[in-house]
Amino acid sequence: MRPLTADSLRGVWATLLLPLNADDSIDFARLEAQVAVLASSEVDGLYAHGTAGEFQTLTEDEFDRINSMLAAAGKPFQLGASHPSAQVQLSRVERAAKLAPGAIQVIVPDWLPLNARELLAFLQRVADVAGEVPLVLYNPPHAKTAVPPLQLCELAEAVPSLIGLKTAGGNKAWFDEATESGLAIFVPGHFLASMSLLGAHGSYSNVAALSPTGAVRTAHDLDVERRIAEFFAAHVAPLQKIGLSNPALDKFLAAVGDWADVGTRVRWPMQSATAEQVEAARPAARRLLPELFQDSW
Repeated sequence: MRPLTADSLRGVWATLLLPLNADDSIDFARLEAQVAVLASSEVDGLYAHGTAGEFQTLTEDEFDRINSMLAAAGKPFQLGASHPSAQVQLSRVERAAKLAPGAIQVIVPDWLPLNARELLAFLQRVADVAGEVPLVLYNPPHAKTAVPPLQLCELAEAVPSLIGLKTAGGNKAWFDEATESGLAIFVPGHFLASMSLLGAHGSYSNVAALSPTGAVRTAHDLDVERRIAEFFAAHVAPLQKIGLSNPALDKFLAAVGDWADVGTRVRWPMQSATAEQVEAARPAARRLLPELFQDSW
């Protein structure tokens, strides 16, 4: 596909979730079936190896195999090269770039926080290795190195191939500053409707984990967003409270949505949602959010 730009990076993108066997190996047959469902959905594109894709657990062979599968799906795609190690991340960027994705997502190496000069040096070298493939910086709330809007603007100017930011977002003042960077700003799916009014351009969407096409069709519906918040408060927040990780929560949502055989299992040592928790949430999801479950995925 053509490289994305800060102007063309838009919309609702869905992540691949790892279907796991009992020994934590990836069930690639189920993953291929999942890719086929997502490729036929209305999402604007697919991506792999974000937090929900359990990127930190992947072997390099698994990383490459998933990339090849996604590149063959016939849908716009992005590849995450994220890893806590800058050196491993650089190697992943080099290999991912050969598949010509629309963009490559990277994180700030996170065993130790980086100062401003180190962060710039990291992004410049990654951009050099990525070549013509642009970059999206993934800077979640738990990152060791937080990138505030002013620094984001400086990075965007210094690294022209940096086109986007994956972030939790913020209030109007935060968006007013962050949009000065000129980057495409992507926020969580359950905040997209309200944050679009502040300047967000799209989402790497957790709502797409619940219903890929439903997430697209309701992306800017504030009333649906309110009801998603109600569902999350009743069925997702309690799982967060007992310590389930974001990958476990996204797989829980996919199991509730039941659009592909993803399963709830996450890789050791992370804890998984249970079948009982999924079954308890399904009626509430369909009662509160019928728009997400109309027609096909």
